Amino acid sequence: MADDAAGAVELLTHGRIEVEGRLVDASNATLFCRISHNGVDAQCVYKPVRGERPLWDFPDGTLAGREVATYLISEAGGFGLVPPTVLRPGPFGTGMVQLWIETRETDELVDIVAVGDVQPGWRTVLHAHDRYGDPAVLVHADHPRMRLMSVMDVVVNNADRKGGHVLHALDGAVYGVDHGICLHTENKLRTVLWGWLGEPVPDEGLEALRRLRSGLDGGLGEQLHDHLTRAEVRAIAERTEKLLAAGVHPEPSGEWPAIPWPAF
Repeated sequence: MADDAAGAVELLTHGRIEVEGRLVDASNATLFCRISHNGVDAQCVYKPVRGERPLWDFPDGTLAGREVATYLISEAGGFGLVPPTVLRPGPFGTGMVQLWIETRETDELVDIVAVGDVQPGWRTVLHAHDRYGDPAVLVHADHPRMRLMSVMDVVVNNADRKGGHVLHALDGAVYGVDHGICLHTENKLRTVLWGWLGEPVPDEGLEALRRLRSGLDGGLGEQLHDHLTRAEVRAIAERTEKLLAAGVHPEPSGEWPAIPWPAF
């Protein structure tokens, strides 16, 4: 398996894809695959464009490109929160190909617990009721990488940060996946990561935002134009500048549901 992002991108771009199964819970066609190139092999996710379900508010056939754009933004800012992701031909046509991340079977980072069971080191997001009608609390870990993810999600305008889209890798790393519904020009932020609302953005987040803003004026901007409209790229810069100027984690706008549903 590739040990670094550049090697993983090389593998994902040029490797031979063999479909091994389908992730049936996904909204769009999402295939679990084996990919190999020059003696290196790994597992990956392949989402062909032709398998994208039409949405009323996102142009048809653009979700795969938005996933790649989010990876490019993550790398340019130094967030390091999105697995290596490319757009390339595959067995069922052009699609997004992303490195598969093996996760811990336990030790979830987002959870629903009974009232009174919120442990130290967790942030409360929402009081609600579980499937049986009993009071429950939506919580997430007070993890520095998740806090950085919440910053990145503001910039990419993530409309679908469910709990299941936050991965806790076997090596302890944290990743976010499923970024097809991102990068719209209109404010569509929906996320389960509201636990730091109103608190200062940490220094690591501010530095990532500065790097990202600088990159948007250079090579990153040109790369993003392969996947996004010019208005969408401008909106990334505007959101980055606004967050840098405010210096705090934003509140929900009230113009759009604050949390995706279902939350997982």
